[in-house]
Amino acid sequence: MIEYKGYVGVFDFDEELGKFHGFVVNTQDVITFYGSSVEELREELKNSVEVYLAFCAEKGREPEKPYSGKLSIRTSPAIHRRIAIEAARRRVSMNSFVESLLEKAVSED
Repeated sequence: MIEYKGYVGVFDFDEELGKFHGFVVNTQDVITFYGSSVEELREELKNSVEVYLAFCAEKGREPEKPYSGKLSIRTSPAIHRRIAIEAARRRVSMNSFVESLLEKAVSED
């Protein structure tokens, strides 16, 4: 993974092109880039993000911001109920309770 201005790019090797092909994963808008080395990938990610931002400015629209902080999930009613009860038992909101669980899960790397 590489990052520029909060936009996170991932990449794979494209056998046909003999280059790495990358794309930004934290926006629904399509931002892609290519490179032969990590340095080139970083530079091309930067260029692609800047082109995207300029395009948005030209069109008068807000660029999609990476990671708004809103996460919508679906679960079974039984799990939803258990989360609500546990959050109430701890005297915190369900949002705070789930956020603490997620933080713990991603911090254990």
